Amino acid sequence: MVVKKLRKLVSNTHPLRLLYHKLFAVMGAIWYRFPSRKMTVIGVTGTNGKTTTVNLVAHILESAGHKVGMTSTINFQIGDKKWSNKTKMTSLGRFGLQKMLRRMANAGCEYAVIEVSSHAMTQSRVWGINIDVGAFTNVTEDHIEYHGSKEKYLVAKGELFKKISSSKRKSGIPKLLVLNQGDPNFDYFDRFVADRKLNYGIKAGTVRASSIKLRPDGSDFVLNIPNQTRDVKFGLPGDFNIENVLCAASICLGLNIDFEKIVNALESAKTVPGRYDHVNAGQDPSIVIDYAHAPDSLEKLLSMYRDLTLDGKLYAVFGATGGGRDRKKRPKMGKVADKYADYVVVTNDDPYDDDEISIIDDVSEGIDRKEGEGFWKIPDRREAIRLVLALAKKGDSVVIAGKGAEEVMKIRGGTIPWNDKATVVELLRRDISVGLVE
Repeated sequence: MVVKKLRKLVSNTHPLRLLYHKLFAVMGAIWYRFPSRKMTVIGVTGTNGKTTTVNLVAHILESAGHKVGMTSTINFQIGDKKWSNKTKMTSLGRFGLQKMLRRMANAGCEYAVIEVSSHAMTQSRVWGINIDVGAFTNVTEDHIEYHGSKEKYLVAKGELFKKISSSKRKSGIPKLLVLNQGDPNFDYFDRFVADRKLNYGIKAGTVRASSIKLRPDGSDFVLNIPNQTRDVKFGLPGDFNIENVLCAASICLGLNIDFEKIVNALESAKTVPGRYDHVNAGQDPSIVIDYAHAPDSLEKLLSMYRDLTLDGKLYAVFGATGGGRDRKKRPKMGKVADKYADYVVVTNDDPYDDDEISIIDDVSEGIDRKEGEGFWKIPDRREAIRLVLALAKKGDSVVIAGKGAEEVMKIRGGTIPWNDKATVVELLRRDISVGLVE
């Protein structure tokens, strides 16, 4: 109780709280004996695409014959062992991350691939971790309430590259930066120095994609690097996922992985759980689960399925996260859904201690429809999903966004088991029917 009161009195970015984080980070690094020194460490930051990129990098390195460790928002890996991340943390805490790296080092991993969030940089979670490769996917508006402004959010992301530029070199391992040349913030990241830099992008960059053909279940494109090109068939849809491919390929090229091995690994890569994750349970409508939880990622998701849903209706089920997350983005998300979806259901995401109805009302401010006219507020996420499954017909698309492959929900100060895909499959096995009043 005392700790909770102190947290309310001292802001998240107050110097005293940041000092507290750093002290624990120092203790964690010392306790686990600086395990990052034993491996090549790859850090991926950005607003969207980190999880997909990290998983792709780990898959490419593993396919090339290397032993890999990985931490991401949704899953962990140490060699052949892979399991789900149930912590709801993009980057583990100070002791947790160092402990995971120590386990990787003890298992003989050559590479550690980690997602690095802006919170992780601000809270010193990667203090004492010697990162050799830094990459950014993109930077859009997110976590503004925590950092105070978009500029401070950008600076927090940049701390990763500053850290790489100034950290000690490991024997035979150059410091590498991989930058998205197509992102509006490219110039900011490009100012950081390293032994090597690789730029990527769909329209410009050392590593590029051309002749792009988007499919509902993936994409075909030509992967271009200096003096070589290869056709690629990739299993995730959307040009933004091609950017993730380019980022992962650039990282591995910078690590001197053979180009042919990279291409072969990309074509064998499986869908990342909870990212454009199609449910195939014999149903008529197309159903996709995705982690999109900010206006930019939600717009990319819904605009793509709007185009893919040629003759049917598009259903969107989503909410917004509580627990101090950005309130200003809530109506923006509602506006995006209102623009692209024929039917919109606003529901719970992870309200944490916040009032569920208030969050839903904030999101709904961006929706220019009357409730009941192709728009519903349903706090119970199971009931929200049940409604759209009952309404959707053959040729329609159902997009369930916000939680992806997460296995828990933070609500009313507690944690309950939850998984969108499992819920959809369970409901599809039942005889669902509902009547609409015309």
